[in-house]
Amino acid sequence: MGKSTTIGVDLAKSVFEVAISREPGRVSQRRRVSRSQMARLLADEPSSTVLMEACGSAHYWGRVFEGQGHEVRLLPAHHVSRYRLGNKTDRADVDALLEAGRNERIFPVPVKSVAQQTLTALHRLRCEWVATRTARLNGLRGLLREIGIVIPRGARRVLPAVGDALGRGQVPQELHIPMMACCEEIRGLEEKIRQVEEQLAAIAKESGAVKSLLSVPGIGLLTATAMIGLVGSAGRFRSGRRYASFLGLVPREFSSGNTRRLGGISKRGDGYLRTLLIHGARAVLIAAKRAKNPDRLRLWALQLEKRRGHNRAATALANKLARIAWAVWSKATLYQPARLAPCS
Repeated sequence: MGKSTTIGVDLAKSVFEVAISREPGRVSQRRRVSRSQMARLLADEPSSTVLMEACGSAHYWGRVFEGQGHEVRLLPAHHVSRYRLGNKTDRADVDALLEAGRNERIFPVPVKSVAQQTLTALHRLRCEWVATRTARLNGLRGLLREIGIVIPRGARRVLPAVGDALGRGQVPQELHIPMMACCEEIRGLEEKIRQVEEQLAAIAKESGAVKSLLSVPGIGLLTATAMIGLVGSAGRFRSGRRYASFLGLVPREFSSGNTRRLGGISKRGDGYLRTLLIHGARAVLIAAKRAKNPDRLRLWALQLEKRRGHNRAATALANKLARIAWAVWSKATLYQPARLAPCS
């Protein structure tokens, strides 16, 4: 632990359960405090190890407690829950924290900075607006299909097709105003999405790490800034394989004795970042088919696609891209594609 005293804090919106352990395996003091009392309580304690679950507001409180001289360890909630005995209560949760904190195989989550949380918040807002925009577009297509107007797939085709149908009088008059309002809402969402992407681009210009990540095939502005916001630092991982494992891009293992079985990818870690990497890998595969002289990475991906199919190849390529991203990020360098030697 590094500190003689360990303090477990079960976070909440208003009432916090606190357990103080002066010696391993024994709780010396328990307190239930309000939000306003929380910071004052730990300010009066000597330098200690503070344990919390990595959940909502944990990073904020982690920065507060670190500012008071404590060592903060945020533990993954799904690991902590395994140590809970009996029913789920605040007291049982904080006891589980103290027990999980003694397991050295549970790696803590680094406390995020305000800049990291800002990047993450921008991505979350953009995702919500994209989802709402998609729902509105699909809603318009569905309503018009009911009256015999079929709009082909593609977000860019919907609004012009709706405007054309309204202009030709193919839509009942009673639906004109609601559909025009829906179109305006979609345009407003597209403007918000564009503004967020401009903010991400402005932040990326100030980051050398983003410049390194952008040099990797299949990694664009969204993936690079999401990595900085969600992961923080490549130094958290000892190798590219551990980074790919953190993203859930390595096989799940079902092994016993001398028999080793590998299944599909584990899908652990952040699903949003994993999705961005797989989409990027699909784009690399599509571009590789058009390339006249593909490099070794793209040629490997194309050969794998022939043997195992597009989806497996895209996932395997996403794994490799994650490892490359870790390498260029940790070494603060640019990706240099390996070219095949010309035939003599």
